[in-house]
Amino acid sequence: MPGDTFILALDQGTTSSRAILFDDQGAARATAQRELPQIFPSPGLVEHDGERIWQDTLATAREALERGGVRPGQIAGIGITNQRETTVIWHRDTGVPIHNAIVWQDRRTNDHCEHLRRDGHDTLIQARTGLIVDPYFSATKIAWLLDNVDGAREAAEAGRLAFGTIDSWLLWNLTDGAHHATDATNAARTMLFDIHRQCWDEDLCQLFAIPMSLLAEVRDCAADFGHTRSDLFGAPIAIAGMAGDQQAATVGQACFRPGMIKSTYGTGCFVMLNTGAEAITSQNRMLTTVAYRLAGQTTYALEGSIFVAGAAMQWLRDGLKLIDAAPDSEALAHSVPSTDGVIMVPAFTGLGAPYWDAEARGAILGLTRDSGIAQIVRAGLEAVCYQTRDLLLAMQRDASASRDLSLDVLRVDGGMVGNDWLMQFLADILDVAVDRPVVTETTALGAAYLAGLQQSVFPSTEVIGKHWRREANFVPRMAAGERDRLYAAWLAAVARVRTVA
Repeated sequence: MPGDTFILALDQGTTSSRAILFDDQGAARATAQRELPQIFPSPGLVEHDGERIWQDTLATAREALERGGVRPGQIAGIGITNQRETTVIWHRDTGVPIHNAIVWQDRRTNDHCEHLRRDGHDTLIQARTGLIVDPYFSATKIAWLLDNVDGAREAAEAGRLAFGTIDSWLLWNLTDGAHHATDATNAARTMLFDIHRQCWDEDLCQLFAIPMSLLAEVRDCAADFGHTRSDLFGAPIAIAGMAGDQQAATVGQACFRPGMIKSTYGTGCFVMLNTGAEAITSQNRMLTTVAYRLAGQTTYALEGSIFVAGAAMQWLRDGLKLIDAAPDSEALAHSVPSTDGVIMVPAFTGLGAPYWDAEARGAILGLTRDSGIAQIVRAGLEAVCYQTRDLLLAMQRDASASRDLSLDVLRVDGGMVGNDWLMQFLADILDVAVDRPVVTETTALGAAYLAGLQQSVFPSTEVIGKHWRREANFVPRMAAGERDRLYAAWLAAVARVRTVA
């Protein structure tokens, strides 16, 4: 009977760890969540406690099962989705990390990346991995750990250490070290994986001086990842799905056809355009990446990454104390007709696509004596939309050069999309219709769908696509002249904070 079979999604994100229990119709039945503390050793450096991530993930999984009143035997499988690029290295014999996890936002390896670019390695790296050379990705983080943690390089070369992004770290702990594996989407974010041959690249591992014994086995997104230890939940549960958070959201949004596009608004903002079996090489500083790999068949995507979206609202709340809670931003934005020329460029950890300026820093421009809290908060929301337009314009140029991929509807998800004012301004500044689904936690849903595909809960991606439902549609209402004026002011503000042309 429908509803008797469940899938447990483990969604380990940058600012929280949560578990969501989905039924076999894709409906959420129970949720548990714990906030993840951020560690800032110095400006530009961001770390997480890997052991805390594991313990919180386990706790939320148990809480979700308890709240849902579900027994382990009713769980068809577990799907894992995770903050991508965040890097953990641990001892194979003890499972203890050698250092805090280095978070995707961390910029400590910017000098290393600059040397790679200056020495001309960026062309090879992009050709093999589809990525721009940037501290964002895992390879330079791995190299930093091996070079800066006492004894790490010697232990790695002796095969005593294991590297993983957070998915691999969770899998190792769930299976008591029986499986050191990852999926193609997470592997594709390390700057060590050839996305065309679908394997770890020996040349790149040599370039970064990373022993290949550190690396995990790469599997499909829907695959057999083993079973949990019996003592964790009272009985073993199959681990059957895995994808990085943005790829999982692409699956959760049912963006299975070339030309379909989604944007997730969480800590950062990430836009992914399905390009099908073709790995389009961007001419506009977008990333070419793996959208998902199912039954050995790879589907590719163009991706644009914005490092700060919801994090800007967190900063306005926690740093400047301008709002008590992030949802307060909607009422403040409504309370004023405009920002009166105030523009926020939230480059707290540099600028992502299409600028890739690691040294850029944030700014609030256009302040006058009349500027108040409402104008600043509204400027923070508008910045999310302007950055999305940066990405979509670049993607449109790439897509039009390769094939006819019409970007006429943007599917959105993530914590920020419940803000109706923001969604309307997004549609206005993009001049593109914006669709918000009934289920906005599409990252966890995508992980559940992948596990469900492996366990035959969902027979096909076509069936999954039929589950998608639109909750709200926002259509452009802004005059073209106003849109162009506002966006020109944004570009002028970005130019003020950039350190590279």
